[in-house]
Amino acid sequence: MNYQTFKPHKDLESIVKFYWTLEVPFDPKNQKQKIVPDGYIEMTFNFSDKIKRFTSETDFILHPNAMVMGQRTKSFDILPTGNVDTFAICFYPIGFANFVKMPLKNLVDKETPISELFGQLEADILEQQMIQASDTKQRIDIIEAFFLKMLIEKNTISNIVISTVDVLLKSNGTTPINDILIDDISKRRQLERHFRKQIGISPKQLSKAIRLQATLNLLLNKKSETLTDIAYESDYFDQNHFIKDFKDLVGVTPKEYLGNEHMALSALFYK
Repeated sequence: MNYQTFKPHKDLESIVKFYWTLEVPFDPKNQKQKIVPDGYIEMTFNFSDKIKRFTSETDFILHPNAMVMGQRTKSFDILPTGNVDTFAICFYPIGFANFVKMPLKNLVDKETPISELFGQLEADILEQQMIQASDTKQRIDIIEAFFLKMLIEKNTISNIVISTVDVLLKSNGTTPINDILIDDISKRRQLERHFRKQIGISPKQLSKAIRLQATLNLLLNKKSETLTDIAYESDYFDQNHFIKDFKDLVGVTPKEYLGNEHMALSALFYK
């Protein structure tokens, strides 16, 4: 697997976390790969063979070649049908709401073709430009020009959403929502409503996804020696709480995750 990341333009760095590319030659022995929630929305362009996303053990759908994957509240399995050649944009939690008017709760746990978000003509032009680009640098130039043009009519992200997401990211999802709203707990409903529209999921769900991302980083990079250490560093009540949350989101326990051939792609993203 050849996985690379690239920084965005300074005018987009508060919206786009990074761009990434993935190239994987086809191997008939390839196994399903599990994709886990991470708190980010991604737009992807597939330049090679189709990718299956499994809806059950045997049933699947094929990813659109140009799509947006909304916030994820659960893990799912994918499997390439051939070679993989992908370019993707990873948005910060508040990032993608700057480019669409529809509530982001409509995008949760599914793949939405970009034509449904930006219109057929605009989407077709963008997709063809990305396909015909000569290299990654040119693709980044194309997508950044597209985003910067759309930011002229920038949507307003609620201050309460911005400040909450900022705290959750800085604390790796460990700060309780009620602690963030300590000055006015009555704002909880307002926060929930704005989150569903501008992030797609609830503050609690985003918090769990961000915390999972941090614990995966600890787990895969062996920055902590034991599960107890990871539970402690990630501010879980105890190891059992950590294992339960991990299994709820990933589908397996932390020990089962390590060295699992179905987790190779996920492990690559977090190392």
